[in-house]
Amino acid sequence: MPMKVLSVASEAVPLVKTGGLADVAGALPGAVAQHGVAMTTLLPGYPSVLKALPRARTVHSWDSLLGTSARLLSGKLGEHPLLVLDAPALYDREGSPYSDAAGRDWDDNWRRFAALGRAAADIAGGAIVKRGKPQGFDLVHAHDWQAAMAPAYLHFAPLGTEAVPSVVTIHNMAFQGWFDRKAFAQMGLPASAWTMHGVEYHDGVGMLKAGLACAAAVTTVSPTYAREIRTGTFGMGLEGLIIARGNAVSGILNGIDIDRWNPGRDKALAETYTWRTLERRLANKRALEAEFGLDEDDGPLFIAVTRLTWQKGMDVIPQVLDHLVGLGGRLALLGSGDPEIERALFEGAARHQGRVAIRLGYDEDLSHRMQGGGDAILVPSRFEPCGLTQLYGLAYGCIPVVSRTGGLADTVIDANPAALAAGCATGIQHDGVSHDALSAALTRAAQLYRQGEVWHRVQKNAMKCDFSWTASGKAYADLYRSLIA
Repeated sequence: MPMKVLSVASEAVPLVKTGGLADVAGALPGAVAQHGVAMTTLLPGYPSVLKALPRARTVHSWDSLLGTSARLLSGKLGEHPLLVLDAPALYDREGSPYSDAAGRDWDDNWRRFAALGRAAADIAGGAIVKRGKPQGFDLVHAHDWQAAMAPAYLHFAPLGTEAVPSVVTIHNMAFQGWFDRKAFAQMGLPASAWTMHGVEYHDGVGMLKAGLACAAAVTTVSPTYAREIRTGTFGMGLEGLIIARGNAVSGILNGIDIDRWNPGRDKALAETYTWRTLERRLANKRALEAEFGLDEDDGPLFIAVTRLTWQKGMDVIPQVLDHLVGLGGRLALLGSGDPEIERALFEGAARHQGRVAIRLGYDEDLSHRMQGGGDAILVPSRFEPCGLTQLYGLAYGCIPVVSRTGGLADTVIDANPAALAAGCATGIQHDGVSHDALSAALTRAAQLYRQGEVWHRVQKNAMKCDFSWTASGKAYADLYRSLIA
């Protein structure tokens, strides 16, 4: 009989997405299914989620879930079971899952996501009754701070669920869900939870911290990031707790959906191709040049698909535009974020018309076309728990130029002389995020690009890599079994 695992997340493709967390939560049920795990996903009932489930049925209800009425709807996430927490007072809002249309975080985010955690604990304990029999779960897997209260409720609340183990996955330690201590009194937790071993953190409620303290195991989305968060640089104040958890903390690399991200049958591309037919990529490059209004030439076309933030190293991109163009390169960038970075990028584009083009926002199909038409993708993150865009780049033969950190270090093999001689290079790494470091990496990329056969060999190496969910799915299933045992 398969293990029953409840995966709790604030977003999951294709229903709602703001970042890589959604890709992971959407792919995980299929990844673990082939390893004997029956995974059900629990999501908040945002308008976009409810709209996609017009025939969902109610399987449980709460008169007062942290002070509001709610019901639990049953549907499907692809081929796998889905539960949706329909609480209109908490989730029926315009804007993103976390903020209003102006980008301001909702004042009651503590309640919105504590309710998600409490619902998850209730469900794991058998709140859903089918034919008179409670339908509990063997394990709860919570993603990031928005779901991290689930292990705390399992541990502290009088639900009789202490025996249900839990896992917390950190997708980005920078986002921790800290709230004023006044929230604690309304969370329905016993006074014993207000300790350094529970939810209290710097005299407030630390949601991620609570999950890290209470979960049976903690994972990050790459092995290198699991080591990095033990340091003050990357631990964001929680490194002491991570160190204290010892071997309970591990890293499991993310995979990608190789059906959605497959250049051999990607309908968004002007021309599909494989590593055996790389010459067909040129049609995509020409189409991308036209779409962005860039000059058509044979120099390297760099791309970036990213949030425009300090974490992603995007503040350095405007500083290296003159160097990039001087190398004969061009840049097509898709993203949004920090207004100052946006302004600097547009100034650079105005200075280099036909060589640099910027699109604000996010467009899924365009991101596919960029991976299929770009020669190299820039990912100069200061820290990167895993990263997905570099994995898409590898799959599409769009060579990643990345900083040596987190999952970027784990997934890209630097094209140094030894790796080139061994025939295993898949991209270019650089140390640190600065004008000099990125300029040197761009120079290396341009030099490699002009060695046609060598560049094509690196592209083929990249496209032959297996970044499917097969190995990662087994690693999660093995972890679940060890905790249940």
